[in-house]
Amino acid sequence: MRITKYEHATLQLALGDESLVIDPGVFLSHPDITGVVAVVITHEHTDHWTAEQVRRILEKNPDAKVFAPQGVADQADDLEIEVVAPGDTAQAGPFTLEFFGGQHAVIHESIPVIDNVGVLVNDELYYAGDSYAVPGIEVGTLAAPIGAPWLKIGEAMDYVLAVKPKRAFYVHDMTLSVAGKQMAAARLAWATEQGGGTFTELQPGETLDI
Repeated sequence: MRITKYEHATLQLALGDESLVIDPGVFLSHPDITGVVAVVITHEHTDHWTAEQVRRILEKNPDAKVFAPQGVADQADDLEIEVVAPGDTAQAGPFTLEFFGGQHAVIHESIPVIDNVGVLVNDELYYAGDSYAVPGIEVGTLAAPIGAPWLKIGEAMDYVLAVKPKRAFYVHDMTLSVAGKQMAAARLAWATEQGGGTFTELQPGETLDI
């Protein structure tokens, strides 16, 4: 399986000619991805999805399924959304999806906590969206958050330590400067290495074969 990281939180997973897209948000500058059998949206914030980005993907891939929590479905009246929640599983082409978590990480007590699902793809890649939801099972590859209004780097390190992935790379990086990314990436690399894993820094458009 080949993972391509795009801007911020968007990922493309490819097996042969078929792809899965996760969190096509407002920062995505390359929505013209073909061969897409499914789109997974972890939650309703625009840095993780917009209706316009999803429509662009569906224009090229009209048969693609869209999986998302109820909060996204409530905002997507003109899109066909398959609502998912923690504990659900789904199949789309060669991709088996298992969903975890349930809630977005707390930003501040004044801001409502919204629906958020983490997703495990083919028992290999785990991405928790905007949460520290630990799946409680062995994770081969972890997409770990590196910067956000809700993120403290020590908590992100503890999250990686708890998951103990064999491999990790960072996502959710548009809120950081170049220097900030370098500093935070070093912390997540250390946390990955404590469990015997390896850490890779992927820039937009770069790939990781697993």
